[in-house]
Amino acid sequence: MKLRYGLNDRPPVPQLLAYALQWFVLAIAVVATSTFVATGTDAEKMFFAQKMFAIIGVTTIVQIIWGHRLPLVVGPAAVLLVGVITSLKAQAEVDAIYSSILVGGALVTLLGACNALKHVVKLFTPRIIVVILMLIAFTLTPTISNLIFTPAPTDNNPQLFGLLFAIFGTAAMVLANRVMTGVWKSIVIPLALIIGSGIYYAIYPTRIIVESDYSEVSFFIGEFSFDPGLILAFFFCYIALLINDIGSIESLGAMLGADNMPSRCRRGIVITGVMNMLSGAAGVLGPVNYSMSPGVIASSSCASRHTLLPAAVGLIICAMSPHLIWILSHIPNPVIGSILLYLMGTQLAASFEMMHSTKSGSTFADALTVSLPVMIALLFTTLPADIVPQVIRPLVGNGFAMGVITVIIMEHVINRSNTK
Repeated sequence: MKLRYGLNDRPPVPQLLAYALQWFVLAIAVVATSTFVATGTDAEKMFFAQKMFAIIGVTTIVQIIWGHRLPLVVGPAAVLLVGVITSLKAQAEVDAIYSSILVGGALVTLLGACNALKHVVKLFTPRIIVVILMLIAFTLTPTISNLIFTPAPTDNNPQLFGLLFAIFGTAAMVLANRVMTGVWKSIVIPLALIIGSGIYYAIYPTRIIVESDYSEVSFFIGEFSFDPGLILAFFFCYIALLINDIGSIESLGAMLGADNMPSRCRRGIVITGVMNMLSGAAGVLGPVNYSMSPGVIASSSCASRHTLLPAAVGLIICAMSPHLIWILSHIPNPVIGSILLYLMGTQLAASFEMMHSTKSGSTFADALTVSLPVMIALLFTTLPADIVPQVIRPLVGNGFAMGVITVIIMEHVINRSNTK
């Protein structure tokens, strides 16, 4: 690939800031669409968003300077978003959820530091990865539905409004993705955030209330609580996060022809683990390296890692301003739901494309290994909480984790002879 600026090049300041703005907008998009998972008062939710913006900004700087040293967007892990949502539905305690994220981060750190990643990766065949991509999309569907159909102020028929908003909004994003070229293709989601929020608040004006509990609430969670069932549920989430992180680092490194990739990957994974430990202790979603970066680089012809540093500093500055955070975190729920609908649609498309390219569903038995775990995940997602013992409820109530367990058993035990 012919690039205007290579991995370690430093563009002139005006161009560097222009490229940094692109990364900044993308980073805001991936962070802001995850803040809805915050719990508590409005002030506590505000502080949750501030902490998340700060941690993502710091993680980006550390990765660029000392970690994988690649131009990768960092954001809250979608698989942890699924884990938190399903755990809350299973009536798990908030402190126990984020304590499990801390434990998961420690596991990732240990695997990276001990150079044991190659053994974990062997377990996850292309067919299992296909299912994991599908599970993230399907297990987020109830959340997407709740966001889209959030009652709007003074609306007599909020369900109809949400449905129409989602249909037209998603169609507009698909059309924009087809029509736009170059750098514009990479800002479809940021544009959707801005335009969608503008339309929503033009119809339903709202009063700005800026309040934060940072002066009254500790940066860290109130109490560390370790629930074995919940930790096991998040164990599977972190295996998926690990595969995603390795894939993002390795794919971009191969695309750019970066040197010393084993060391880059190991350092990147260790930093991801450490920052997930910090995130769990702080009570927010842990970060992961996003796989969208190659598309951004290909469209802009700039692979300079230095262009992400101003963007990361911008995220930290945003975290210090409750007014900015209010604007960035108060994206209307129907807008977030519509964007997640589009993103999960693209994720499903990626899983189908991977299934085709790897021939993961070439026989009926292979296809059953893909389809049955998805059905099992949907079954456990809707499982009544009171029919299972409390000790295993965090695991059994997590549709994503149950789907991953099922596909591993199907792939390596039940259908083992058909997949070799």
